[in-house]
Amino acid sequence: QVQLVESGGGSVQLGGSLRLSCSTSGILFSIYPMSWYRQAPGKQREFVTQIAPDGTARYADSVRGRFTVSRDNADNTVSLQMNDLKPDDTGMYYCFARLAGQLGDWGPGTQVTVSS
Repeated sequence: QVQLVESGGGSVQLGGSLRLSCSTSGILFSIYPMSWYRQAPGKQREFVTQIAPDGTARYADSVRGRFTVSRDNADNTVSLQMNDLKPDDTGMYYCFARLAGQLGDWGPGTQVTVSS
């Protein structure tokens, strides 16, 4: 059974930082591309970042230069360091694991709130 569990969310002020983590079980983590998505109230879920098994990362334009994704294949976790946070970064952040051809699996999410 696949399980993804996010942690590390919270409330910060403009310019603050948070570090999210996603612990996984039930998958061969080292071969999975891992992604982070977020969803603000009243908006569609949007892509934030993805890290490939080899550590190659890509980012949404809105977070590039402020967010850094990393993975620990020994610990089956993926992390997201978020710096210089803005109110537009507010939302529920979700971890997503998917191999090509699969539907993928989501975590329950962790809330990030940035106040001005």
